Amino acid sequence: MTPNRKTFPTLLLALGSIALAENPIVQTKFTADPAPMVWNDTVFLYTSHDSDIATGSGSFQMSNWLLYTTTDMVNWRDRGSIASLKNFKWGPQDNGAWAPQTIQSNGKFYLYAPLHGQGIGVLESSSPYGPFTDPLGKALITDNVWDDIDPTVYIDSDGQAYLYFGNPDSWWVKLNSNMTSYSGGVTMITRLNTYQEGPWFYKHGSNYYLAFASTCCPEGIGYAMATSPTGPWTYKGSIMDGNSNSSGNHPGIIDFKGKSYVFGFNYAMTKSLDPNTARERRSVCLAEMTYNSDGTIQKVPFWGTGMPSGPGVAQVGNLDPYVQVEAETIAWSHGVKTEPCSEGGMDVDSIQNGDYIKLKGVDFGAGASSFDARVASATSGGNIELRLDSAKGKLVGTVAVTGTGGRQTWTTKSCAVSGATGVHDLFLMFTGSGTGELFGFNWWQFTRTTALDPLETAKAGKWLRVEARAGQLSIQSDLPVDRIELVSARGETRDLGTGKQTQWSTEGFTPGVYFLKVRAGSVTKVERVLLNL
Repeated sequence: MTPNRKTFPTLLLALGSIALAENPIVQTKFTADPAPMVWNDTVFLYTSHDSDIATGSGSFQMSNWLLYTTTDMVNWRDRGSIASLKNFKWGPQDNGAWAPQTIQSNGKFYLYAPLHGQGIGVLESSSPYGPFTDPLGKALITDNVWDDIDPTVYIDSDGQAYLYFGNPDSWWVKLNSNMTSYSGGVTMITRLNTYQEGPWFYKHGSNYYLAFASTCCPEGIGYAMATSPTGPWTYKGSIMDGNSNSSGNHPGIIDFKGKSYVFGFNYAMTKSLDPNTARERRSVCLAEMTYNSDGTIQKVPFWGTGMPSGPGVAQVGNLDPYVQVEAETIAWSHGVKTEPCSEGGMDVDSIQNGDYIKLKGVDFGAGASSFDARVASATSGGNIELRLDSAKGKLVGTVAVTGTGGRQTWTTKSCAVSGATGVHDLFLMFTGSGTGELFGFNWWQFTRTTALDPLETAKAGKWLRVEARAGQLSIQSDLPVDRIELVSARGETRDLGTGKQTQWSTEGFTPGVYFLKVRAGSVTKVERVLLNL
């Protein structure tokens, strides 16, 4: 559901300035309570999900948990809902899916989550993407069900796992090795200065840390340190001071590729959509964080307000456009939403004229020759303009999308690409007529102009010869051909086979300009041809 199509009204005027402004990091949904996990060189960000229809302050509407992943900290892929209240048959089914955290142990992944008023439950899966199932069929923690919220889990170097949780006091238990039960009692720690809720328990160097949402309201992020996983804890101050623009906050802290990061949330997106109405619709934000030599943490400025809210983080590694990239991989976007896709995973929907997706730090290398897009349209379609560095930046290609007969009736459209070399931000600009949805978008991929192999690169310039005569199209290739496609100026693609055939009749073709795309190993050549029938 799109709550308001007049999103971020001033953003298009300032696109050239948003290269470092990626907060909040998700614009297609309202997300809160970030719980990052690093696994296999990827950040898995589990979040709670505020419904679009949430109303006044304190009126949370939350029924499922979401997952986003990244390898560069700026381009985030939407993995959809990985669990919901329906996974817990013993709990509420319509509201109360509050702050989760996931951890890997014993070859499985365990997601701990509070069901407000019912205690803390645990789900398990063989994959960080799910599906998750309930191994207990009941709550794990029920010491004080209304205060048992916001679980945070950490496994120490000796293999012992600990679960902290609670509002307005913080409690902990020692988890057993099966991660679904605990030994001993539930222990409350001495209330820390400014502690409110949302603990995040972890270790950095030789120190243990308990970060938390501090004194409500507005909540900042405070923290305490200890030399033991169970304390005693010493309050050390504020990582982020509270700000009147955000009544809540919730820390999630990780190290990734040599840097430290703190996550939290603000209300910037809901305020930009509906500035005069208080709604519990939050948006996850991200900043780099620095430790001092004694282990204390330097203060981080508030996330900011507006869309975008302020400086994000630096990219750590570029995006490869020559592998299939899911359309729901986004650094910044305007207007679009995401939904489950009939071909698996997620797709981008609610695309209207003037909407866009931005990808940051796309490395085109020596150049791209063509672009493929997997699309579906129940209307007359539209266009995808490929622009570099801004919404009005250099146009390097345009894909024409025509109606496919249904919102989930998918086809691949292509276009030639010229002038895309080196590292750039990529803007996928959506244009079309009318005011409704133009099309859906599943994935995209560029094709290299030249080969990766030096010997093939040397041949790439002259290995293909194309001849178009009345009624006939033919090619001659010095390299073994893997695939031949003929793409119209409107992006309609006709598969001409694997290279065994080198001559075709053009009877039945519409006269006009076409692009012949020939792939030979890692080399791709695109030739412009004029068919006069």
